Amino acid sequence: MTDSQLIREIKDGNVDLYSALMARYQKKILSFIYQMLRSARLELMAEDLCSETFYKAYRSLHSFREVDASFSTWLYTIARNTVLSELRKHKASHMSLDDTAYIPAAPPEAAPEQALLRNEKVTMVREAINNLPEKQRSALILREYDGLDYQEIASILGQTVSAVKSLLFRARASVKTQMESYYNEPAFMQEYEEMKYR
Repeated sequence: MTDSQLIREIKDGNVDLYSALMARYQKKILSFIYQMLRSARLELMAEDLCSETFYKAYRSLHSFREVDASFSTWLYTIARNTVLSELRKHKASHMSLDDTAYIPAAPPEAAPEQALLRNEKVTMVREAINNLPEKQRSALILREYDGLDYQEIASILGQTVSAVKSLLFRARASVKTQMESYYNEPAFMQEYEEMKYR
């Protein structure tokens, strides 16, 4: 069954099918929430907030309209708002990608010193991303780590597609500028371009 068919059935009273709908998105939503919580060291709350997200979605399913957004986009929006609300409660509004950025594996023959230097550089990239404003960080997570398209991100962030593109452009430019101040080496900047996004 498609999402639309499941939702119609659930709205018609077959509420047992909601578990099937949850199963389709639980892993992605949990991963998204976990990434958003790591910098605040609240990742242990990820499962609770994931459950809360699905509970809120269930309670509001009667108001969901596919003409406004896809179910997955609507669900990501609820998840993001739930996490931001929790972060505000903990006075931890600065989200980062700490430990979630892609770290390319060093070749087996690489010397320990090279691996150490590479890890240091990756840490610098993470710190640069952590310095981004919240909307730029959220856009970056949704685009580069969750693989959502511009329209989906626009719906989740309440922005236009062109605004999302602008957010991502500024985020990438800012990270690159910050990195250049640490490593003004063409070789490293090329390496950064290859490793910053999957």
